[in-house]
Amino acid sequence: MSSVDALVEHARAGDPRAVARLISLVENHSPQLREVMAGLVPHAGSAAVVGITGSPGVGKSTTTSALVAAFRAQGKRVGVLAVDPSSPFTGGALLGDRVRMQEHATDGEVYIRSMAARGHLGGLSAATPQAARVLDAAGCDVVLIETVGVGQSEVEVAALADTTIVLMAPGMGDGVQAAKAGILEVGDVFAVNKADHDGADHVIRDLKAMTRMVERDPGDWRQPIVATVASRGEGIDELVESVDKHRAWLVDSGELERRRRRRVRDEIEAIALGALRERFADLHGDDRLDMLAARVLLGEVDPYSAAEEVVAAVS
Repeated sequence: MSSVDALVEHARAGDPRAVARLISLVENHSPQLREVMAGLVPHAGSAAVVGITGSPGVGKSTTTSALVAAFRAQGKRVGVLAVDPSSPFTGGALLGDRVRMQEHATDGEVYIRSMAARGHLGGLSAATPQAARVLDAAGCDVVLIETVGVGQSEVEVAALADTTIVLMAPGMGDGVQAAKAGILEVGDVFAVNKADHDGADHVIRDLKAMTRMVERDPGDWRQPIVATVASRGEGIDELVESVDKHRAWLVDSGELERRRRRRVRDEIEAIALGALRERFADLHGDDRLDMLAARVLLGEVDPYSAAEEVVAAVS
């Protein structure tokens, strides 16, 4: 048995060290990555993947921690991928989410991993899809993915998650944000956190008004709006219930299969483009680019034809 096969076997048995090692191989783009994915794919696909996004300060980590407790109360094994901003100096993550989730640190049925965004836009790390597959194959019933918290650009999580929770809070301009199409398109469930603060009713009212304006066909999902105070656990049961209802709708409507097919298609495309970029990078030390550039300057060839030669060379 190879070392990767052994890691996969131990991870499936719930060994947190094996899970950590597999995710590290994913994050570091290990040469063994292809072998890792080949070993994981047959065992993945059963976990419910839930994305949690929203502006900084809305309480994503606190809500994630409360959701972990609620899912654990149902007897489910939970994995958390918390994507933190990267240090501009070391490239590492702050690990702030682990600090906020210390209450789950001793629970063997909860796995929490902070990942550095490493400059990747969209609120996620480039390795997040593969890391989610590791947790899925390791037997997690629910995988929670918490985004960085950079604001309106965090739409990538919707392509990765089965269900996306968009968190909002009063006093943070989210009444205006609700009017933006991207927010409405991303969210499957809306949670207005810190609902005990002034202005929460206004945010809920704005959200209800905007969601009513969305054109839907019969049978389409209608996004619920849940008021929560995550720091006290208030509204979390209702939030979990909304996630469960969305899961049931996904299965019944066939949307779950469609979303997952899109997700894997995007993953394949990203891997293929990454391989092409690596091949293209090899050309930078090659005389062919300089020769093509010289020919363009001399008017012998146009840039598009030159680019076609480059594509032909790398493919």
